[in-house]
Amino acid sequence: MNILEIKNFGKTYNNGKQAVENISIEVAAGDIFAFIGHNGAGKSTTIKAVVGVLDFEQGEIYIEGLSIKTNPIDCKSITAYVPDNPDLYEHLTGIQYLNFISDVFGLSSSEREQQIKKYAEAFEIMGNLGDLISSYSHGMKQKIALIGAVIHKPKLLILDEPFVGLDPKAAIVLRNIMKDLCTRGSAVFFSTHVLDVAQKLCNKIAMIHHGKIAINGEMEQLVKEQSLEDLFMEVLENG
Repeated sequence: MNILEIKNFGKTYNNGKQAVENISIEVAAGDIFAFIGHNGAGKSTTIKAVVGVLDFEQGEIYIEGLSIKTNPIDCKSITAYVPDNPDLYEHLTGIQYLNFISDVFGLSSSEREQQIKKYAEAFEIMGNLGDLISSYSHGMKQKIALIGAVIHKPKLLILDEPFVGLDPKAAIVLRNIMKDLCTRGSAVFFSTHVLDVAQKLCNKIAMIHHGKIAINGEMEQLVKEQSLEDLFMEVLENG
């Protein structure tokens, strides 16, 4: 079953610039799907449309069969999104922020306690949850944002450059979380410039180039003998 379906999506801004043109992508349950491309290729525009923070007229986007245009609340209730630079409520402590997120998604006291403990221990920030978010480093803010994204067990996890700012150990923890979610029937769709991680982690990939999909399919079939880096450079050189 497709968790995410992007059908003929396009976005033209008010200045007439077409950021994305007629792209279609399918992300099924169990997929860890890498969305790659050069800066300005259209990755963030697409992701922001998927999560409902950017309006669009061209095409359609479905999450578990529901349109993000006509059923935005239902779509967002089963989706989690972490942007490349998370904007958190810095006047809250870490635990206050995570309890707020738990309230939004209706988690019970026992469930939130279990989930927060599980992920805070994995990211080694259990002892910092009582501190104000304003005192956190960039990496710690990233960890809190990620915990907030996964505590409600989303069906679709959307991440924009998730490995930026994470130390190597935290990056391994995140990769394991992504795999665990997908074994439970969820899907992960994320953009990244860290191509060697994407090659090892993902089973599917789409490459966007100047707003159009250049490559889309199974990682194993597309990469074959070469590396993902080689494939990426080949697309850039031929584009």
